[in-house]
Amino acid sequence: MDIEIVAQAFGIVGMILNIIVFQQKKQKNVLIFQFFAALTFAVNYLLLGAIVGGLLNIVGALRSVVFYFEDKTKARALPWLIVFAVAFGVSYPLTFLAFGTDPSAKNFIIEILPVIAMIIATVALRAGKSKTVRSLGLISSPMWLVYNCFSGSIGAIASEILNLTSIVVGIIRLDLKKNEENEKK
Repeated sequence: MDIEIVAQAFGIVGMILNIIVFQQKKQKNVLIFQFFAALTFAVNYLLLGAIVGGLLNIVGALRSVVFYFEDKTKARALPWLIVFAVAFGVSYPLTFLAFGTDPSAKNFIIEILPVIAMIIATVALRAGKSKTVRSLGLISSPMWLVYNCFSGSIGAIASEILNLTSIVVGIIRLDLKKNEENEKK
């Protein structure tokens, strides 16, 4: 079986899981779906040779576990934000130094976008509200979309297009509707 087909299949499964994330009311459910989506996308990116995407998603899966068990890990504490920001940041130079990504100007720009997106997503998770995850997703998702266009992950490209749609639907359905109901009271 062609590695490209396998990689794209993982991307499509990741896409489905990632879309479900933004439709969850409870933060625990957001984290469960994020964990599995991150692992699936890590395989997708690594098979495609999109190293920074793979590394970031591995760290992202670990981040989901830490936040899921926040009572035990104190995940909202500032040190965790720093740990994950550093782990995401380290992924960037490792991509060039250890994994041989071409150090071109284009790659320097493209490879930093998902790093920034993951740090934004960590800030959103730290806030502990699915509404914040959706709001900050409007910032991080376009960064991933650009990266995915260059990595060639069909599932990840579709995922970000659908994620943006899902985020907007979630904001309308869960956030704006709630505000309207509160105004009527």
